[in-house]
Amino acid sequence: MTVVSEAAVLDALRTVQEPELGGDLVTRNMIKDLHIDGSAVAFTIELTTPACPLKDEIEADVNRALTPLGVDSIAVAWGATVRRASARTPEQLVPGVKNIIAVASGKGGVGKSTISVNLAVALAQTGASVGLLDADITGPNIPMMLGIDGQPTASPEGKIIPLERHGVKTISIQFFVPEGQPIVWRGPLVGGAIQQFLRDVAWGELDYLVIDLPPGTSDAQLTLAQSVPISGTVLVTTPQEVALQDVAKALAMLKRLSVPIVGIVENMSAFVCPHCGEATEIFGRGGGERFAEEHDIEFLGKVPLDITVRQGGDVGVPAVAQREPGPAAIALASLARTVAARMSVRAEVARTPLLSVS
Repeated sequence: MTVVSEAAVLDALRTVQEPELGGDLVTRNMIKDLHIDGSAVAFTIELTTPACPLKDEIEADVNRALTPLGVDSIAVAWGATVRRASARTPEQLVPGVKNIIAVASGKGGVGKSTISVNLAVALAQTGASVGLLDADITGPNIPMMLGIDGQPTASPEGKIIPLERHGVKTISIQFFVPEGQPIVWRGPLVGGAIQQFLRDVAWGELDYLVIDLPPGTSDAQLTLAQSVPISGTVLVTTPQEVALQDVAKALAMLKRLSVPIVGIVENMSAFVCPHCGEATEIFGRGGGERFAEEHDIEFLGKVPLDITVRQGGDVGVPAVAQREPGPAAIALASLARTVAARMSVRAEVARTPLLSVS
């Protein structure tokens, strides 16, 4: 029986590169709990996010590196420690939150809340600790889309305990007002509510806090940008020109406020017929991709029109949480992995000030 040494295994793993962050797995201290029993090798790879989209690639590289040693069995487990993607720490308002991801659009009706909900749930499904703040104070839809009702209680310290569904801690003004009652507030009150949700909610330790912003460029966006260090913003648009015109204004505002941009996702890119599979581009073709190229930001992908998204949103079961995921759910899960990966890259940049990221 072949006996493999620890030194040989580590030397082999030094040839395996982390695909996005660079550097080998050993030097980056990603190999944990290495155990060797004859020709059987077992260890944990500690990732920077449980939503890493490149696990398969890393595992394939590990197998290629170790097989020439005569290893008969390779057991790889996965761990993750999420780091902060901002060099600044949000000590005063949300000290336990590592990364704040804002979801924004210039125009209403482009599916921004749908993206926020599914992004949060998909991240939670990977094992990350996730919160979702409904900052659309005058049009709160998050509770319905997650299937949450009830009223939050207070902790012994007097903090608001968020309600939880699908593994996501959630807070919304909708929890505190009677059903159907409109919220007619001026801008300062809206900004104050957002600050209170950041400051007075018992978020605990979170890897990601997703914030669903209202459409437009107003007090909610200003309050958030000035209150906490946003790790990155996901812009949402549909392919049509009227939506792209408005998202350009949102992008300009965020750049003026020095808020980092993760990229843009094109929602409702095409309707996929559930019977024949044919795609019909109802709102036009390629608008989001063109916008990304013109404004030098990353294009995060397309999410097709899918009836299961509407059905799930109406009954509180997001697309990514449904038993049989449709094409939109697959795209949304991929979006979550991509966003998590970009947060990991930004975290690496924050740890290495000499580097820069667009």
